[in-house]
Amino acid sequence: MTTRKLKRTIAAVETSDGAGVRIKRSIGQTQAVRLDPFLMLDEFGSDRAADYIAGFPSHPHRGFETVTYMIEGHMLHEDHLGNRGNLKNGGVQWMTAGRGIIHSEMPQQEAGVMRGFQLWLNLPARDKMTDAGYRDIQPDAIPVIPQPGATIKLIAGRLTLAGVEHLGAELGGATRPLYADIHLAPDAEITLPVAAELCGLVYLYEGEASLADQPLQRSAASELGEGDRVELRAGAGGARLLLIAGKPIGEPIVQYGPFVMNTREEIEQALQDYRTGRLTA
Repeated sequence: MTTRKLKRTIAAVETSDGAGVRIKRSIGQTQAVRLDPFLMLDEFGSDRAADYIAGFPSHPHRGFETVTYMIEGHMLHEDHLGNRGNLKNGGVQWMTAGRGIIHSEMPQQEAGVMRGFQLWLNLPARDKMTDAGYRDIQPDAIPVIPQPGATIKLIAGRLTLAGVEHLGAELGGATRPLYADIHLAPDAEITLPVAAELCGLVYLYEGEASLADQPLQRSAASELGEGDRVELRAGAGGARLLLIAGKPIGEPIVQYGPFVMNTREEIEQALQDYRTGRLTA
């Protein structure tokens, strides 16, 4: 086995989205800063209601998936399909926009902390016009894997540890997504397999940690180099971080706001479909 080293650090930049929600964006801060198959990774977290209260009113998507992981807080999802999901502490919402979905994500609190992540996962050309779908994953449906000095919440994918294969709450499709929230005790170490054909990153969001003895920057997408395993070590205060990986699609990407397709003509069609009410038809 070959240990993956730190290839690139993409520090998150502060910006806003929706109706003014304050976020930190690493992957996707510009259209040139992507990591196939991932289009965007946002971290949100504030105890100031003004930073999140306006939420994300009704808006469209086409051509990719969104994965929203709530660490603290309460947000309500509603879409044109009639889905209604309450995203609370530890829960995940997995939405496949496919050919088109119109949805909103609105805070259900007026005070307190709202904290979490949203990941945009691209779809291959053959799946971009699939039917839209939505899955509300409750916290107790996400496997928690105890390890010496560590706890792993396996949101998506497969992990084989000590000869035992663990399945995440979502197994994904062609991109074979792996998504884990890892909590490390002070000075703890852990080695996890990440298949060589997957692109990946780790995102340190609390504490201090290193990847193969290379210090990780907090609130940054730390891209993994080549190899088939990751070695993580926490600092003296412990650490919390995400491990995210997926199989590259290797296709052209043309994006216009909430629409991600393969050609300009497909983007123009998406815009026309939205204007004429055919996006979700």
